[in-house]
Amino acid sequence: MAAAEPARRRRPADDDGAPDAQTSSPRRKAAARRAPSPARGAVTGAAAAMRLAAGQLAELLGRTPESVSSLRPTEEGWEAQVEVVELERVPDTTSVLASYKVSIDEDGELISYERTRRYSRGMIDRPA
Repeated sequence: MAAAEPARRRRPADDDGAPDAQTSSPRRKAAARRAPSPARGAVTGAAAAMRLAAGQLAELLGRTPESVSSLRPTEEGWEAQVEVVELERVPDTTSVLASYKVSIDEDGELISYERTRRYSRGMIDRPA
């Protein structure tokens, strides 16, 4: 006896966001017309700002960010501190990380970034 085929999933929307003719329905089309689309690249909240700051920094540095350690709104947009592994070592506690200050505007475009600190992963902050 042959194995049963898995259920087929609907095809996703095209790159332009329009669903395929096979999967669209009149109700879906009407909802798409009514829904206002946000401005291209507009940052709608803190989570979106975090993703944009980390993603654009990764694009520039060619390294995947480890974490976003702080995020705050500014008059121009958002400012984030993003932690990036700059040099992986064994053991992991000796890897070198850097903290970058990243500024993005209200539309989510990176305005500036600067490395503010380098440290080993095992180093902890101590009060001065």
